[in-house]
Amino acid sequence: MVYIYKKIIRKKPYYYLRASQKKGKKLITKDIAYLGNNIEDVKKALDKLPDYKTEIRKAYRKITKFLDSNYYFEKAVSLKLKKDDYLDKKLLEIEAYKIHFNKTFKKLDELTRKEIVKNFVIEFAYNTTSMEGNTIGLEETRNLLEEGRTPKNKTLREIYDLKNHEKVFFEIFDFKKQISHDFIIDIHSKLMSEIDKRIGYRTRDVRVFRSYFKSTPGKFVKTDIDLLLRWYDKNKEILHPFVLACIFHHKFEKIHPFMDGNGRTGRMLFNYILMRNNYPPVIVHKKTRTEYLEVLGKADNSGLTQLDKKDYLGLVQYMADEMIYYWDVFL
Repeated sequence: MVYIYKKIIRKKPYYYLRASQKKGKKLITKDIAYLGNNIEDVKKALDKLPDYKTEIRKAYRKITKFLDSNYYFEKAVSLKLKKDDYLDKKLLEIEAYKIHFNKTFKKLDELTRKEIVKNFVIEFAYNTTSMEGNTIGLEETRNLLEEGRTPKNKTLREIYDLKNHEKVFFEIFDFKKQISHDFIIDIHSKLMSEIDKRIGYRTRDVRVFRSYFKSTPGKFVKTDIDLLLRWYDKNKEILHPFVLACIFHHKFEKIHPFMDGNGRTGRMLFNYILMRNNYPPVIVHKKTRTEYLEVLGKADNSGLTQLDKKDYLGLVQYMADEMIYYWDVFL
């Protein structure tokens, strides 16, 4: 088996083609060729290697993934980004995915791009709705949104829940509109279409079950969203866009401006802020729901206009991990 091995010497990368072979119970590894210290040189060196052509062919997918991920990582390093206290070591990975999203994904032909977005939407819709109690499985979601096959023994509410997410996500994918009261209410009303007629900000008080925070009293919802929008406008030139999206998401959820659909709307707005700033969207996975709620809970210590790193670090790191996990596997 052959693969590419990266050594860091005095903060500079050096790439080698390495072979490993099992002899008895031992795994023997050795570097068989030096490939260069940047990805462009590595690609050229691989094409010129006279030996190990068969082994390289067998390991093609693994090698290609390694080269692509390191190529975009090197591009991110070359930007010499300012350190971010929230993202820390994950900053370069987030920026690498941004570069890929804009320089490669958006340059694909329209049909291929649409197919990739469709696959994302299927997983996004399944995960974000299942966290709110939707019982339609991932394969059933795929059949519904790809082929129009209605799952058996499921409610119309659950079916519309998924279809609405697909429709809204495709609508906002290339939007550049400012976030406003009307925009937020419009996103919510489209997500709740055929599900809940209670459209617009709530005027009644609500209790959020299985949570420890107190949502905004009904009579102050619009006032608090006003404060949140002003906070957003003030900080969008100060905070890293990924951090901005994370903190906005928490503050929105804490206000809980609607009678139903707050989580769905909040996660859609979170992705809208990312995409509006040219970052790829994120899936909050059902399997990490407990951790997601925990980091949101830790952030509750900050008030609506406050910004305390110790309260939000866990949330930002969690969301960064969700982005890295999905796009690393997907790409």
